[in-house]
Amino acid sequence: MYVQELEPVADSLGLSALVATLPLLTVLVLLGAVRMKAHRAGLIGLAVAAAVAWLAYGMPLGQTASSAAQGAVFGLFPILWIVVNALWVYRMTVRTRHFDILRRSFGRLSDDPRIQALVIAFCFGALLEALAGFGAPVAICSVMLVALGFDPVRAAVVALVANTAPVAFGAMGTPVVTLAQVTGIPLDTVATVVGRQTPLLALVVPLLLVALVDGRRGLRETWIPAAACGLAFAAAQFAASNYVSAQLADIGAALAGAGALVAVPGARKPAAEPVRAAVLTGARSTDLDHDDPRPDVLRAYAPYALIVAIFSVAQIPPVKDFLAEATRTFDWPFLNVADPAGDPVGGNAFSLPVVSTGGTLVLLAGVGAAVVLRVPARVAVREWLATVRELRFAILTVTSVLGLAYVMNLSGQAATIGHFVADAGAGLAFLSPVLGWFGVAVSGSDTSANALFGSLQVTAAEQSGLSPELLAAANSSGGVLGKMISPQNLTIACAAVGLAGKEGDLLRKVLPWSIALLLVMCLIVVGQSTAVLGWMLP
Repeated sequence: MYVQELEPVADSLGLSALVATLPLLTVLVLLGAVRMKAHRAGLIGLAVAAAVAWLAYGMPLGQTASSAAQGAVFGLFPILWIVVNALWVYRMTVRTRHFDILRRSFGRLSDDPRIQALVIAFCFGALLEALAGFGAPVAICSVMLVALGFDPVRAAVVALVANTAPVAFGAMGTPVVTLAQVTGIPLDTVATVVGRQTPLLALVVPLLLVALVDGRRGLRETWIPAAACGLAFAAAQFAASNYVSAQLADIGAALAGAGALVAVPGARKPAAEPVRAAVLTGARSTDLDHDDPRPDVLRAYAPYALIVAIFSVAQIPPVKDFLAEATRTFDWPFLNVADPAGDPVGGNAFSLPVVSTGGTLVLLAGVGAAVVLRVPARVAVREWLATVRELRFAILTVTSVLGLAYVMNLSGQAATIGHFVADAGAGLAFLSPVLGWFGVAVSGSDTSANALFGSLQVTAAEQSGLSPELLAAANSSGGVLGKMISPQNLTIACAAVGLAGKEGDLLRKVLPWSIALLLVMCLIVVGQSTAVLGWMLP
């Protein structure tokens, strides 16, 4: 049995924490300063974590390798199993041109560019984040806005800022699923707390978007539909994450937000010509004038309706219990770890939710979508394989980062850092979202930031007397605000709208909003750690 130590370096907590941060510092420096590709930085960081575990913490090489292998396996299943199947559904809609029909359908909801920004960047972007994530919402929504006549810079900024509130529950809940796994906190508990933080962002972001599109005039003239959209989105995200399913939180929120926009009187009335002239400085795509038959429109919406239906059925108690029976739990080979108190850690066992996991449910929806969209089986399989190929570097990144996280957690490195950070005391509640924000800003992924810092947040919370659930959730909720300034997202946005090399210009435009919203989230978490907003927590 390997027993974790908190002070393996010279019996000093400070020196041990300094050595324990080497894997994280390696990844952050390689990504942020050296600008190395994420998958390479992840692999090097994993090697550093293994070296620290072996040389500084005395973890046997066999157990170190087994820890990394468990993290990589968890990265593949269920995390990437969800992402691959969700992106596969999207690829089939693009291949059959039903995505173009969907785009035209959104364009007809309103000719007011401020409302279009809410429908496409905020609502549809949230739907894309729910299904795919990993930069897809920014790339797709910015292109759609340019097609509607938006200036490329404005389109990119709007898409980046909009990609905030849904991120924590993106890719069918992948970030919170990862957070639950690395912290040992039940998924329902983590999702419940995150669902009482990020909806507060959703109340603000739509108002910010209309201001970004048309300044004070946009806020003055369209604040009612923007507020209705944000309120509906926030209410649905809260309800789904707390009482239904974390995987459905963004899907339900996106649909509720869009429904609120359609329902608000005046949201669909034509925009004044001065507004259109001031905002739409680009050329409008002519294919927006094409009329689509109603059956084709219904088929375009069908894949998303299938996902909602299948996940909803899977949450019915008898069905949920039946699916859970297929979960297999077994002792992970070559791993026998105890915490500093001598108690076995949860990582010694591994659960494999074969059927009940979100990826399998999305796969079932994808099969149904292929039938509805009339995609031949051979073509559907080819698209699935092409999706895996498209995500090959993301797959390597996620598996290496989760391998790194598991080595740090099981060797005791994360516990050492957590005990050291706990000295921040009450200030830890304020700094907790900042750590998640920094992690996402560098890695570009809330999933990766949760894998890296989730366990650390819990350990620090336990040592400082704060709620572990609150700080774990704060890592993810603060992280969503780092998405808009991450180099990966900035590059994706620039490439999508033809602004290659202008990442610095975009960063200067979105950084103030990222910091301002982060400050709001920090104050929310501080309030929730005290009696002021403590009543918000379950």
